[in-house]
Amino acid sequence: MKRIFKIGCTVAILLLVATALPAGAQDLDDVLSGFDDTPAEKKNPAGNKMEDVLSGFDEPAAKQPDEERAEKHLFPKWLEVGGSVGLSAAANFAHDAPEKGAADFRGLSMLRTTAALYGEAGFNGWQLRVSGHGFYDAAYSLQGRGEYSDDLLDLYEDEIELDDVYLRGRLGSKVDIKTGRQVVVWGKSDNIRVTDILNPLDNRMPGLTDIKDLRLPVTMTRLDYYFGDWDLSGIMIHEVRFDKNPVFNSDFFPGNRPLPPEQGLSDFAMDNQQYALALNGIFSGWDLSFYGARVFDARARIVQGAAGRMSRVHSRITMAGLTSNIAIGNWLFKGEAAGFDGLKFTNLPGEELTRLDVMAGIEYTGFSETRLSLEAVNRHLFDFDDRLADFPDMAEEDFLQTVATLIRDFANDTVQLKVLLMMLGGHGEDGSMERFQLDYDLTDSVAVTFGVIFYQSADRGMLSAIGDNDRIFLRIIYEF
Repeated sequence: MKRIFKIGCTVAILLLVATALPAGAQDLDDVLSGFDDTPAEKKNPAGNKMEDVLSGFDEPAAKQPDEERAEKHLFPKWLEVGGSVGLSAAANFAHDAPEKGAADFRGLSMLRTTAALYGEAGFNGWQLRVSGHGFYDAAYSLQGRGEYSDDLLDLYEDEIELDDVYLRGRLGSKVDIKTGRQVVVWGKSDNIRVTDILNPLDNRMPGLTDIKDLRLPVTMTRLDYYFGDWDLSGIMIHEVRFDKNPVFNSDFFPGNRPLPPEQGLSDFAMDNQQYALALNGIFSGWDLSFYGARVFDARARIVQGAAGRMSRVHSRITMAGLTSNIAIGNWLFKGEAAGFDGLKFTNLPGEELTRLDVMAGIEYTGFSETRLSLEAVNRHLFDFDDRLADFPDMAEEDFLQTVATLIRDFANDTVQLKVLLMMLGGHGEDGSMERFQLDYDLTDSVAVTFGVIFYQSADRGMLSAIGDNDRIFLRIIYEF
């Protein structure tokens, strides 16, 4: 019944969205154009002498010294400082009562206060940026901290972290350098990762926000050489960092027992350096990029060490890929392909496999204030062995992911409706998700987001127990 209810809600909301789309390119602003035009002034034979007499009466008075001092910048011109504070809340409405001893995720699941601060300094063509954020989620105290594991509270209840910390500038007329903690985005897809592998993701609450807001910065050094229409980028990744994933006892963790501890890797050690190379070309109406990387696999496997102790380890893999965009009128066609070599799995010790990911996407902007997109990827694992389908690998020979989005702006771009539908597998057998949200710019500094997200469980595998996590959410952000 829950699945039928979710599907019914999804269809109803999509029908409502469809009725909001314009029948043609004309919108309300076009229809009302001209009604507020000022009529032409009648000729004044007196030469508008009265206007000449009154001229200057509506000019602002000269500013007093105190007012001039108040308008001075708090910081020098070469320094920019800003940030934000916010409140995020979520409430689950589909959970059943938990079993005895299990955490109760009914009702309030998030009440998070956040703060972020950044500073940018520029001097002689160089830029230094430092930013960080922190949050505290009061939901766990309100619900009773004793119900949750220490690992869950460590990951979800509070956090203080440095984000961007980098220095960038020019080494010559054709060479740029950027070193420090940063985000480097590869690929063309907005919702699916194929070649975009350099930064880990924050997966603690899947589906609530877009990928662009989930990337975690990593310490690296990047050199860019520009020639003609091309940019050659060489990257050395110094910091070893992996995805933030749900932990045991959280509502998105699929298992009934915790995973073995993760085997740590020393940051900045020469043996742990990772390398990447990109060649990007931008031309009239299209672009083309080639990528190569030697990095640690974001997916860990379980191994048995001394004294029979189990641990999770990350192996090195090699990736080679290419991407392209082609714009034709209101249409944008996207493509990505990447091969991954050296993949290791728990259930096939001592063996290495290869995978090919191919993504195709299309975007249409022909409707007024509206953007429609569809992206799909197939990940094919060569030399597939049936043992890979068992826990903990839960792998498939072919894994299909499809994402469709609708974005529509209203009220002079102060209100935005976004609908995101994601399906795993040919018909959702590996799980699916639908998110509907409204973003409202209340002022230039205050933004409000309200939405609802539905989940459908997979028939098996890592997403087999997420169907009860449906929730409504609210975010309020003040930027300064």
